[in-house]
Amino acid sequence: MSTTLLSGRNLAKLIQQKVRDQARDLEADGLRPTLAVVVATNDGSTQWYVRSIERAAEGAGVHCRIVDLGSDATEQALASVLKDLSAEPSVNGIILQTPLPPGVDADALVGHIAPEKDIDGANPLSLGRLAVGQPAFAPATARAVTEILDHFDIPVAGRNVVVIGRSAVVGKPLSLLLLERDAAVTVCHSRSGPLEEYTRKAAVVVVAAGRTGLLNGSHISSGTVVIDVGTNVLADGSLVGDVDEASVRGIAGALTPVPGGVGSVTTSLILLHTTRAARQQSCAQVRETVPI
Repeated sequence: MSTTLLSGRNLAKLIQQKVRDQARDLEADGLRPTLAVVVATNDGSTQWYVRSIERAAEGAGVHCRIVDLGSDATEQALASVLKDLSAEPSVNGIILQTPLPPGVDADALVGHIAPEKDIDGANPLSLGRLAVGQPAFAPATARAVTEILDHFDIPVAGRNVVVIGRSAVVGKPLSLLLLERDAAVTVCHSRSGPLEEYTRKAAVVVVAAGRTGLLNGSHISSGTVVIDVGTNVLADGSLVGDVDEASVRGIAGALTPVPGGVGSVTTSLILLHTTRAARQQSCAQVRETVPI
């Protein structure tokens, strides 16, 4: 069997064009969509990722403001910055980039991001709204998976979909997004037992555990669609996913590559969420100024 590679690059370009169109419309109304990225680390891969967001934003017409507090930033300093950005009218989207300094409670900090500016779904309020079907921005990585499935016309309604990983960043919100599409979702984790007991019955398997080579060809059946969300940096600096790509080729019906798959779409969605947040905030301000 030939395995189709589900590249995210063309989809990312389509999303970026949508961002440019929305940014142009906003600027015509006197608004400049602005994304603030709060950083408190010297981690090389994180710095690279932040620069990639900055470059993509510049090309799409979104202003990207990097707030670098340094690797010795305190939790109080980070909380203060997030509160200030949440209250600043010119800022439309906020990301708190990880990792954070030792001892800093990320779960407590994301609660300071205003839900309407929480364009990467970090605030627990966003996940709660997502769970009950209320408007909210899902984490961009989770949304990237469903965007890829839609783009390549891969149906999930009524089909078995296995999500490996239960993080609040990918696994949990992705399971909610898939349930919205009427998938029969199973979430696997470190206590689930042998993966193959679940994955061999799945039409679609999404791997988001952060473990190199976690899924291999013995875990899947012929024709399974495999979405690899993993981003693991090897000693030589190369990037690989959670899937042993060589062993699943020829068995999987389709596979997202790493790099060039989910990650390509994620950055574009962060910018799209920013322009959508800017429009929503603009409309809310108009409603507040109109007498009742």
